Amino acid sequence: MRAVAALVAGRDREDVAAVFGVSLKAVDIWWAKWQAGGWEALVMRPRGKPVGVHQVLGEAEQAAVRQAVLDHRPCDVGLSGQLWTRRLIGALIAKLYRLRLTEPGVGKYLKRWGLSFQRPDKRAVEQDPEAVRRWHQETWPRIRAKAKKDGGEILFVDQVGIRSDQVTGRTWGEKGKTPVVRRTGNRFSVNAMSAISTKGRMHFMVFAESFTAEVMCRFLDRLAGHFDRKVHLVVDGHSAHRSRKVRDWLAAHPYDIELHFLPPYSPELNPDELVNADLKHSLPKQHRARDQAELAAETRRFFRRRQCQPHIVRGYFGGPHVRY
Repeated sequence: MRAVAALVAGRDREDVAAVFGVSLKAVDIWWAKWQAGGWEALVMRPRGKPVGVHQVLGEAEQAAVRQAVLDHRPCDVGLSGQLWTRRLIGALIAKLYRLRLTEPGVGKYLKRWGLSFQRPDKRAVEQDPEAVRRWHQETWPRIRAKAKKDGGEILFVDQVGIRSDQVTGRTWGEKGKTPVVRRTGNRFSVNAMSAISTKGRMHFMVFAESFTAEVMCRFLDRLAGHFDRKVHLVVDGHSAHRSRKVRDWLAAHPYDIELHFLPPYSPELNPDELVNADLKHSLPKQHRARDQAELAAETRRFFRRRQCQPHIVRGYFGGPHVRY
């Protein structure tokens, strides 16, 4: 437009071409467009085919394939595997509509449909969707209302085991040569329990023995000593949580702690699972323990560090299934 404006102002073709670094032919084309259609004719138009023109799949066919990918696994529709790939989606299209697309072609459709390649969450096949629905719509609101009435606090609890031979994460190394992490050949482990609240509070206990009813009662004793009000604990269905010893302890401390159970096979509903993942991801990066005492000390340091970081503890409740 500026080049044409210069011509309109009286500059000659050669000067305009030299100033704007273009050929005389380009100047002549711009001038001819301006004379034919005015300034509107000089506006740049999108090039190439409009989006959706000459697509092999129609709109209805695209919607059907997209919904099949979202609602089913490949093995559900007569293909192999649990997870969708571009090759398998291409195979589904060929099976449904007898059209063969290249993998890049399938990828263009996936992008157009707003789908991306992601690591899926895992769900137990035994999980009861109706129980999960009741938890969200009935059980959790009831727990929250009860804790508010009692002036108490809600904590989510879980236990975790940490092994000495666990290696997580990635590191840099020579291309084509897998890096080696040196560690002790002796295998040992420790266990831990933690409890977190939406307010950013965290309580924990590290122990060497297996998780049993006795350990659970010991954790309840410690937890009750930290509060001057009733605590509502949300736990999973571990046998220790439902044991007679724990029931007897709760009966003897009715104003201290009350247990509430998550739906079976639903670890994604417990934000304390994210604490466990954080612990297992962080420990190997800090130091490699040489014996059980060192591993226990590292585990305690992790929990104490998180106790001083309530914003991180609150962040465990940021997932789509644990926004309590």
